[in-house]
Amino acid sequence: MITSAQIRAARAMVGVSQADIARVTGRTDKTVRRAETDVSMVAADTIAAIRTALEDAGVEFIEENGGGPGVRLAKRE
Repeated sequence: MITSAQIRAARAMVGVSQADIARVTGRTDKTVRRAETDVSMVAADTIAAIRTALEDAGVEFIEENGGGPGVRLAKRE
């Protein structure tokens, strides 16, 4: 599971708007805003769709590993 902070950071990192993510995932802007506020208020399949959209845009999600969860740009081959 990713966090709301990771979603916000990832979106900012690749320069896409909430509307862009909503359009790509087939969800509403309101749903994306809600996910960026509290992921527990959004269905798991929606969070998965948001994660996939951001990963497709070039983000890599870093799981909790003692240093806290995070995001970074994925290494392109």
